[in-house]
Amino acid sequence: MPSEWSNWSGSLRFTPGSLEKPADEAQLAELVRRAASERRVVRVVGAGHSSSSLVETGDVLVSLERFQGLVSHDTDEATIRSGMTVHDAGKAFREVGLAMPNTGDVDVQTMAGAIGTGTHGTGKQLQNLASMLIGVRMVNRQGEIAEYSIEQQPDFFRALRVSLGALGIFTQLRLRLVPAFQLHRAEWCTHIDDCLNHLDQLIEENRNFDFYWYPRSDEAKLRTLNPPGESPAIPFATLQKEYTGWSNEVLPRHRDLKFEEMEYALPVEAGPACFQEVRARVKAKWRKIVGWRVLYRTVAPDDAFLSPYYERDSVTISIHHNAGMPFWEYFADIEPIFRAYGGRPHWGKMHALKAHHLRPLYPMWDRFLELRHCFDPQGVFLNGYLRELLMGEVAL
Repeated sequence: MPSEWSNWSGSLRFTPGSLEKPADEAQLAELVRRAASERRVVRVVGAGHSSSSLVETGDVLVSLERFQGLVSHDTDEATIRSGMTVHDAGKAFREVGLAMPNTGDVDVQTMAGAIGTGTHGTGKQLQNLASMLIGVRMVNRQGEIAEYSIEQQPDFFRALRVSLGALGIFTQLRLRLVPAFQLHRAEWCTHIDDCLNHLDQLIEENRNFDFYWYPRSDEAKLRTLNPPGESPAIPFATLQKEYTGWSNEVLPRHRDLKFEEMEYALPVEAGPACFQEVRARVKAKWRKIVGWRVLYRTVAPDDAFLSPYYERDSVTISIHHNAGMPFWEYFADIEPIFRAYGGRPHWGKMHALKAHHLRPLYPMWDRFLELRHCFDPQGVFLNGYLRELLMGEVAL
């Protein structure tokens, strides 16, 4: 009997009909053909860092953990197998003199999972990880191996970049990269009011900037990353830590403490007011119960149909709670604030939105659904959660 599968935090648990670990594209294609003929669903699982039910299925769960390694590289791009983690891909790129322009604070996700859910780092001029994707090899719903690129299929590719695993299974990723580079990381402590009073300046003057707000102390940790020798001083904050290294080593941080998370992407101009409202609600109602920090980041716009940052400069605000503790009442209380400011949820994190909430937030929503239906009319890659999320269908 298949064993129970659990995500990173333990909040999502289910038992698939089978857990498959194909060794190559041929095996993967065969299991998709077989599942389609038996009218079963196929979902792909990465590192399990997501909190939403994107991968949940009682049918076929596929791990691409055997799809590893650098396939090829050039001066400004590289192709990798899709099961690599962000950490391992960054290391492989560094060995050939290349780097991703940006990554998030966590690098344990698989590259395919990070791209499929619109995972991002921070930086006013820096897009999410999906924006690097310029070509794919994938297994489609017929169990055929197909190739697509931004050059040859630009419209379809805008759907592929943040596609939630609903269009096919990526086996190789061709990514636009930059020459390997170093960053100087500095971490500062200050009162949240001082941070907010200088927020525009901090965002403008640093390549990467974000802050954590600590509800119980009303202090903020500021994090800045810049090319060595270009980090501005922050006179109203106390420097706590600084170091320099290659970008793939300095951008992410290792942490063992597990948590649940809700994150929304807001128009950049709405960020400060939304944060202040979240801050006021947390202080009034949740401060004694929730000690976890609130994270504030910036993301540049892109044109992927289902990207939370689609065609708008964005701020993301994330709330957290310890894994294993009741969290939904807290999240449900804060979520309406995010929604009131035009927020779009991070696909891999907790939210309560369904298709009728989401469609007005995404100008290309219907176009994505048209393409999805064209490429997978049977719904081989759609679990019950995605059917409800994308089309409003309720699983029986």
